[in-house]
Parts: sequence; C-alpha cells; structure tokens
Amino acid sequence: MAAAAAAALLDELMGRNRNVLPNEKPKELNWEDPEFCKLYLVKFCPHDLFVNTRADLGVCARVHDDEARELFEKAPYSYRKQQYEDEFIRFCQSMLSEVERKIVKGKQRLALIGKTEAPTLSPAQTQKNEEQIALLTEKINKLVEEAEQSGIQGNVEQAQGLMRLCDQLKEERETLRKSNDNSHYNQTAELAAAQEKQMEVCDVCGAFLIVGDAQQRIDDHLMGKQHVGYARLKSALQEITAKREKARDEKEQRREEERKRARGDDDRRKRDDRDRRDRDRGDRDRDRERHRDRDHDKDREREKDKRRRRDDDKRHDRNSKHGSRSRSRDKHDRHKDDDKEHRHKDRGNHDHRSSSNHQNRKRHRSRSRSRK
Repeated sequence: MAAAAAAALLDELMGRNRNVLPNEKPKELNWEDPEFCKLYLVKFCPHDLFVNTRADLGVCARVHDDEARELFEKAPYSYRKQQYEDEFIRFCQSMLSEVERKIVKGKQRLALIGKTEAPTLSPAQTQKNEEQIALLTEKINKLVEEAEQSGIQGNVEQAQGLMRLCDQLKEERETLRKSNDNSHYNQTAELAAAQEKQMEVCDVCGAFLIVGDAQQRIDDHLMGKQHVGYARLKSALQEITAKREKARDEKEQRREEERKRARGDDDRRKRDDRDRRDRDRGDRDRDRERHRDRDHDKDREREKDKRRRRDDDKRHDRNSKHGSRSRSRDKHDRHKDDDKEHRHKDRGNHDHRSSSNHQNRKRHRSRSRSRK
C-alpha cells in the first residue's frame, strides 16, 4: 500500500511517463486499461468517501486518473461503458443495502427500548408465582428419582415418559420465573427511560441522533463524511438509473415511431396494392366490355353479311331467271347483227371485186389499143 501511494504521488508530481526513456515512445492513454479504476471513471470511487470513518473501505488498488476519465466521458456510449456503469451500480447497491440493514436494526433496537414488554405484577402475584415455582421444583425432583428407579429396573419406556413429564414441568417453572424477572426489569426500565433522552435513526447513514438536539450538532452530522458519502451514493445511483430510464424511453419512443412509420408504410402499400388491384380489375372489366362490344359488333356484322348474302342470293335467283331470257334475246340480236355484218361485208367484197374487174378491163383495153 505504501509503495502504491508513493507511486501515485510520483505520477501526480512527474507524470505517468516519468520512467520513459528519451528515445522511447510514451504509451498512449486508453481508458480501457485495467490499471484504471472503473468506479472512478464512471462517477467517483467509493473508497474516497469514507476515509477515517467506521465505514472506511481502505485505499483503492486502482489508479484514479482525470485524463482517463475525460477520455471515458468523451467516448461514445458502448457496451463496454455500460459494463463499467453496471459495476458501479452493483457496488453502490451493495453498500446502500448494507446501510439499509443497519437502519432497520437501529429502528428495531429503539423500538425494543421504548416498548413495554409485559405489565408489572403485583407483590401478591409475585409471591404466588414463587410458591408455584417451589411446588414445581419438588415435583420435578420426585419425577427424576422415579425415572432413575425405572431405569435401574430396566423399564426404559416408563423412564422416558417420566422424563418428558419432567421437561414439561421445567418449562412451566421457567415461564413463571421469566414473568417475575420481566416484572422487575420493566420497573427498572421505566425508571431509566424516564431519565434518558429520546433517540432516532438517520435515514441516510443509519447513525443514532438525539431528538431535539442542538442545531450545531445536527449540522455537524449532516456535513460528516459518512452522511455525505451515503447521500452521494444514493444521488449517483438515482442519476444513472434516471439516465438509463430516459434512454430506454427514448429508444422505446423511436421504436414506436418506427413501428408507426412501418405500419403507415404497410397501410400505404396496402392501399396502393388495393388501388392497383382496383385499377387492374377496372381495366379487365373495360377490356371484357370492349371485347364483348367487339364480339357483339362482329356478330352484328356477321348477321348483316348473312342477310346481305341472302338478299344477294335472292336477287341472283331472280336475275338468273330474267338473265336467261335476256341472254337468248341478246344471242338472237347478236346473230342478226352478225348476219347484217356478213351481208354488208359480202356486198362490199362484191363491189370491190366489181370495181377491180372494171379496172382490169379498162387496163386491158388500153393495152390492146396501144398495141394496135
């Protein structure tokens, strides 16, 4: 302990790198090094709170470094920092549980001191109890002698029964003796309680206080190391617990907002899907209506074509009958025309032949004359 205290003093005066050589690189400070006190990094070290008191914890075996604590406070919150806080909470809770037990015991002690155990007996009742005690003593002695005789004679069961009866009588005698003793004690306690001052227990450190004591003594107690130390432990524990509850509430609030946002996205996605399905259903319905109209138009067109073909067939049948007569008339007319044309051609040919013969005769005559 002395060496550790001396080393801590040298570190405080010369720095933690006092033993580093000039050509050596100093070690980089890291708050996660095991040499640093975890409790001191979180808030404070309880070993420093109760120095030279009845609750003194001794000297801390770890290093208390302010620079390491600054690094710890600046570091982002992580699982490692949560472990340090958990260890601080466990240490504080253990000390507070111990002082709570001390407070409960102190209050029970004051309750026992101020409590009247039993009513005070009168002298006549006390004398009667003494006589009853004497009679019970005689009966007990007789039963013991009978049990010894039964044991000598080998009657073990009878001897055991007599001893059990003897024990019952002894318990009754002891009860009467305690009643007389408590009566005497209560009379003495009442006289002592009337002379001594009323006490109370401090709800913070468990110390006994005099009710209505001088204000200076009360202030000295409230400023004492033990009272201030336990009060600081409770305050630090409540602060860390409140901070964690706040962080938990904020985290739960963020989760709730994310769940609401997710539900909103799901609802919006469902609405979009429902709208898309409605649009698709509407498109399919319109397509079906369109196809139905188209099919209906095609059916009407087919019906029109059928009616048109029937009408054409009817007209064709009528025209075929009328056309046969027209064709025979046309054929007769064409024959007449052909005959006329042939007669005309024949007449032309005859005229042509006549003229050619006439010309031939003229040329023959002219050649005859010329020869003559």
